[in-house]
Amino acid sequence: MSTVMEIKEVTSRLAEDEQEQLLAWLLDRESAWDEQIARDASEGKLDFLIEQAQSAIGNGKLKDWPGRA
Repeated sequence: MSTVMEIKEVTSRLAEDEQEQLLAWLLDRESAWDEQIARDASEGKLDFLIEQAQSAIGNGKLKDWPGRA
């Protein structure tokens, strides 16, 4: 299994309880990623992103997000 399409195909054939287990696993992974991002941000590991954004603003290169109010 190497593509999202293949994963979707296999997932669609899972029993409902197996789909629920897969969803729980994915949500746990997402939560772990969120926690890692929060740790990295609090440790200053993402400060370079703020600096890049501020530089882009200063250079007039920051584009507004489409559909953002």
